[in-house]
Amino acid sequence: MGENARPTHAESPPMPTLGSTLLLTLLMAIGLVFFLRAASKDRTTVVEVHSPRPALEVLEGLTSWLSQRGWRTEDGDAERQLLRFSGQVQASSALALLLSLLGGVGAACLGLVLRQLLPMLGWWPLLLALVGPAAGLLYRRRAARPEELELRLLNSPDSPGSTLRLRAHRDELIAMERELGPRLQLASDGALLSSPI
Repeated sequence: MGENARPTHAESPPMPTLGSTLLLTLLMAIGLVFFLRAASKDRTTVVEVHSPRPALEVLEGLTSWLSQRGWRTEDGDAERQLLRFSGQVQASSALALLLSLLGGVGAACLGLVLRQLLPMLGWWPLLLALVGPAAGLLYRRRAARPEELELRLLNSPDSPGSTLRLRAHRDELIAMERELGPRLQLASDGALLSSPI
C-alpha cells in the first residue's frame, strides 16, 4: 500500500467534539422545558384603574365587553362591591405545533449524538424523535385551563368617577386596557403595557 493511500472507512468525530455537541443538545432540551413552563405559567395580575366616568357606566361597559369575549358571570359580593367572572383559556394551536416540531427536531438531534457516542446502540436512539411531539401535547394540556376575573369597585357608586381593582390574567388586562381604555377613559399606571413579561 502506498504512502498516499486513503483509508477506506470514514473517521469518526473526536470524543471531545461529540461531548460538547451532546452538552449543547442537552442545554437545548433544558431550554425547551423552561419554555414550556413559561408558556403555561399562571400570569394572574392585580391592577387598579381609574375613570372620570360614573361607576355604573364603567361597570356596564366592562361587563358587556367581558360577555362578548366569552366570560360568564359568577356569584359576586354586594357588600364588597365585587363581581366575579369565569372563562376557559384556550391553548394556541400554532404554538403547540411549533413546540411539537422543535421537540421532534431536538429529540432527533439528541438521538444522532447518542448514536455517534454509543455506536453499539445502532439506530435505536433515533426513535427519540417520536417523543418530541409530546412537547406540544404537554403545552396544550397545561395551557388550556379555567380562569377567573375579579372586578371590585373601590369607591362609592354615587361618587364622581370610578376606581376599580381588577384581578385577571395579564393578557386579558392588557386587552382590556387597549380596547376599553379610550372608550371608558380607563387609566392605570401603564405598567402592564410597558413591562415585557
